[in-house]
Amino acid sequence: MFAALGDPTRITLLQELSDRGPASISTLAGRFPVMTRQGVSKHLRVLAAAGVIAGDHKGREHVWALNPERVAEGRRCLKLIVRGWDDALARLKRHVEEG
Repeated sequence: MFAALGDPTRITLLQELSDRGPASISTLAGRFPVMTRQGVSKHLRVLAAAGVIAGDHKGREHVWALNPERVAEGRRCLKLIVRGWDDALARLKRHVEEG
């Protein structure tokens, strides 16, 4: 999941889906005037493979939506990582101040 989120374009797509709700490839591609629809589609497939979004066909359009459960799982993981870094930095600070 974090590898998929390591790209600024994918973060922007995820933010769009989070802020505005489900959207078609056409709608999302319209927000990236310098990128082709195929380029946007490729980024969406990476996000879908990571499980942070899901696609569904509505008529002739493929509509993408945020997967809130998977995003919440990522948030929980990040909290654990942050807590670990905070603890490590606190130990380092104590070591430096004592030594």
